[in-house]
Amino acid sequence: MAATETFVAHRNLLFTVAYEMLGSGADADDVLQETWLRWVGVDTAHVDDPRAYLVRITTRQALNRLRSVKRRREAYVGSWLPEPLLTTPDLAADVELAESVSMGLMVVLETLTPSERAVFVLREAFGLGYDEIAAALEKSLAAVHQLAHRARRHVEARRPRRTVTPREAQAAVDAFRRALETRDLQGLLDVLAPEVVAISDGGGIRQATPRPVIGADRVARFVVKGLAKHDVALTVRPTAINAAPALALYVDGELDGVLAARVEDGRITGLYFVRNPHKLTHVDAETPLTLR
Repeated sequence: MAATETFVAHRNLLFTVAYEMLGSGADADDVLQETWLRWVGVDTAHVDDPRAYLVRITTRQALNRLRSVKRRREAYVGSWLPEPLLTTPDLAADVELAESVSMGLMVVLETLTPSERAVFVLREAFGLGYDEIAAALEKSLAAVHQLAHRARRHVEARRPRRTVTPREAQAAVDAFRRALETRDLQGLLDVLAPEVVAISDGGGIRQATPRPVIGADRVARFVVKGLAKHDVALTVRPTAINAAPALALYVDGELDGVLAARVEDGRITGLYFVRNPHKLTHVDAETPLTLR
């Protein structure tokens, strides 16, 4: 019972660690199952810090899985995007958490090596000490410092210049929704940054662009033409995905996809459209996830 209570008390934290390392809620769930099986076999009387111990188990399991899924993702059909998570709107107020699980940052983390990603997540998102990270990854302190430096430099070169407020992000997503619902080309152009990049993920199951669409004019026209091409009843509902304002798109009453946005200076610089039905499980859930 004590082992169970300890695991449950830290479950949200462990899920978030695994998710940020893997970009997949389904894989994170599997890692938590593996963590639990190992935890119940531990003599907890000899564990001084259960939280740190559980994070260490989760990290190692997530790292092993990340190395295997990296190979699988190389054969993925089209662009690969992280699995979106349905979260409560109030999480956007937790700026550090919102940034660490944002779709924009999760996409950047995909470009890191497994070890770099693990170090970045544990250090930058969860504030673990280098000695704790070294123990979790079974690496030397010098190696961990080097990995942290490389990962931080790589991420900083690609992350937004400044963090937007929840109100700014909501305003941009609302403007995009209004333009989307009315097929307003100029409205889309007004809210899209000139350098906007749109990425869609259908997983080979649903139609999606094989490559990113770049530039406000191309993205706006692509959206409008795509809507005009298909004579369907489209419903756009505001939602909260990965602790940020987003849109859920329903076609004939069925969830068709989730549209998340990266916002900078009041305009959208990144659009992430996830249509792969296997990645919508955590969005179609009735209860939003609580992270950490």
